[in-house]
Amino acid sequence: MHAHTVHTLAAAATLALFAAAAPAQEHPLAFVGADVLPISGPPIPGGVVVVAEGKIVAVGPAESTPIPADAERLDCAGKVIMPGLVDTHSHVGGGWGGDASGPMQADVRILDSINVRDAGFRKARAGGLTTLNLMPGSGHLLSGQTIYAKLRKASTIDDFFMKDAAGRPLGGMKMANGTNSQKEPPFPGTRSKSAAIVRQKFLKAQDYRRKVAEAKDEPAKMPDRDLEMEGLLDVLDGRVVVHHHAHRADDLMTVLRLRDEFGFKVVLHHASEAWKIADQLAKSGASCSVIVVDSPGGKIEAMDMSLATGAILEKAGVPCAIHTDDPVTDSRLFLRTAGLAVRAGMSPAKALEALTLAGAKMLELDGRIGSLDVGKDADLIVLSGDPLSVKTKVLQTWIEGDKVFDRADPDDRLFAVGGYGAGRDQKAHACCTDERISETK
Repeated sequence: MHAHTVHTLAAAATLALFAAAAPAQEHPLAFVGADVLPISGPPIPGGVVVVAEGKIVAVGPAESTPIPADAERLDCAGKVIMPGLVDTHSHVGGGWGGDASGPMQADVRILDSINVRDAGFRKARAGGLTTLNLMPGSGHLLSGQTIYAKLRKASTIDDFFMKDAAGRPLGGMKMANGTNSQKEPPFPGTRSKSAAIVRQKFLKAQDYRRKVAEAKDEPAKMPDRDLEMEGLLDVLDGRVVVHHHAHRADDLMTVLRLRDEFGFKVVLHHASEAWKIADQLAKSGASCSVIVVDSPGGKIEAMDMSLATGAILEKAGVPCAIHTDDPVTDSRLFLRTAGLAVRAGMSPAKALEALTLAGAKMLELDGRIGSLDVGKDADLIVLSGDPLSVKTKVLQTWIEGDKVFDRADPDDRLFAVGGYGAGRDQKAHACCTDERISETK
């Protein structure tokens, strides 16, 4: 069955359910006339995307996609629509993770230090980003728990949370090796000692797990609650994914050795020398989230970074996402990084997938985001043209059916193009200017 037919059948079923339910929003939205790039399937010229109650309820060609009679039609002729961009590695929001007290701090939560009013979030929405993995830094072997943030209009960090079925915030665990975590004691001074410290901590967590199991829920026998051990058991028991900073090929292989020893889930981040060991990575089943930069410099262990990494990983069959590491790459330039990867040999389809669905899979969120499919969150962006063209602009960003960026709005446009006030979350104020605090958008 043709993919468009499947979309249409699913859309009809979903619209029937929608008609029987009490809608949360006044009217559905129908984006019509744009070239639609679902990512999970072939492009749909002059397609239709229907959104209701924050979800995608129909995607397909104009001639066969049902649109509710009460839908507000948004004319997107001449434009391109694709899923909201997913950044697997961002430091927007000014969050700090672990401190100098030790090299592994699994009890630290980055959500406790994120400023949702940081101007970086508005810039990210201007770049088409809708979901971020907000990370602590890489100056520790383990610097803390990340959060998966949906860039909704927010007044507190709770507004950003993506949650599991039990209502708990979703996130991963940030780890690192190489030179970043090599410091004076108690930090390691060598690569070998780095791996040894990780092994010892994981063994301690396994022992903590044994004590909890032997207590059989009897309070008197339970060990004292240990937040660090609980965080490590989230890793060892597979409840969270490890997002592991590593550059050199030998460091990447060390991460995979530790993964095999202790059985945790891991995504390799940055992976500057992944191109050197692409076949080994493919055999290991590893996934890589790479950064694409177009200028030399940075740390010595990243000196062999290549723009061709995405193309080489694609050829080898290694799942590959692209991330910003913002502020290393400004979130507003995220689409451009995919263009650079294509210039170096990556296929256009895989490069766009690297900004969306591939990252969603690495965050284990692909059932909710990353592609324009019926039932997924209505996260999408409207572009002025080909997403891989340097001339293309993000015109609108939508999250769960809510428009969170509009380039036609002068206030939003400021954060897209820069200028006085774009670097702050409040408007400039003095004796002769408007002193109102800008609305969080």
